Amino acid sequence: GWLLALSIALALGACGGASSSGSAGPYDRGRAQAALSDDPGLLLGEFPLRANAVVDGDTIKVGGLDGSLRLLGLDAEETFKSERDRRDYEAGWEQYLASRQARTSRPIKVPTPLGEEAKYFARDFFEGVQRVRIERDHPRELRDRYNRFLAYVFVERDGRWVNYNVECIRAGMSPYFTKYGYSRRYHDEFVEAQREARAAQRGIWDPSKQHYTDYDVRLAWWDARADFVQAFERDEEGRTDYIALTNWDALRRLEAAMGEYVTILATVGDIRQSDRGPTRVMLSRRMFSDVPAIFFDPYVLEDSRVQAFQGEYIRVRGRVQQWTNPYNGRVQLQVRVDQASQVVVPTYVPPGNGDASAVDEDAPVDEDAPVDPAPSPAPPAPSPPVPPQVTP
Repeated sequence: GWLLALSIALALGACGGASSSGSAGPYDRGRAQAALSDDPGLLLGEFPLRANAVVDGDTIKVGGLDGSLRLLGLDAEETFKSERDRRDYEAGWEQYLASRQARTSRPIKVPTPLGEEAKYFARDFFEGVQRVRIERDHPRELRDRYNRFLAYVFVERDGRWVNYNVECIRAGMSPYFTKYGYSRRYHDEFVEAQREARAAQRGIWDPSKQHYTDYDVRLAWWDARADFVQAFERDEEGRTDYIALTNWDALRRLEAAMGEYVTILATVGDIRQSDRGPTRVMLSRRMFSDVPAIFFDPYVLEDSRVQAFQGEYIRVRGRVQQWTNPYNGRVQLQVRVDQASQVVVPTYVPPGNGDASAVDEDAPVDEDAPVDPAPSPAPPAPSPPVPPQVTP
């Protein structure tokens, strides 16, 4: 489908980056991988598998962690979790797939027979395994929006650690999922595993099996997003004013930059327009912990083209401010945007052409996954006063 209390001591358009169908571009991936491989912050440790550890092809549960795992590089198809889905499928595969696709203009995530096959593959892979090794891809990338640990899972076999994430792709149970960026540590392994699976027509690459039929579209879209992220990371090197909002220390760094200009990489969340004040474009971080980009001028908002890229990565250059809600006293960080040139959007057109009505297809579907409680209702927030115009 689209668990360690942890003590922490601890991208321009789609251009010039590595593609999941090729080798690294100008970005020196080998140098980055070498640096990361020696970082002790990349190893979470070894953990016991829980009873009934396998949820589906890309979700497992381990003991000792305070959250679930999102397995990096994987996006296995969904499993059947409701009788309604099963009945709809039994009415006919083509009709089932078409009816689900008719609900959105974006690539769908629905239960499929291949999703079930991926779950059985995972069960077989982890059969008899007592402990697994959990690693991260980057010291600053710890959890996703839904508080799941971003992880590679290794199993020890014949004296060596085998990367389940890579083997799942090699078996054709998942494509190489680059929607949130290329793997910094195992990109080449993922690319080769996918090439092997496609050539052998395994799993999702087998035309005789029932699975999604639009993987070429998905891969092109995901790689374009990954190129955007990689371009940001390349420009970020050596700079303290570039902040990826998914980094664990992003809010701390924003606070330290109060009153200064920063460039933020984030996906576009809700766009909250107001008749009495500015529009807030929520830059996604964690549930109920997003950072708003403030647009006072509706023409600047329109010219920025942000609304056409809801759900996609963008760059926002703005001055860090804080605003206190007079109703609840909550202090919120925000960045102000006064010119459209402060926003960089991708050069590609996302599937669905910015279909803002589409649900988050990557939200967890595991009923045991932790979900943040909804915040208590509060009075409508007043608009912040209009500060003097500034020029970046």
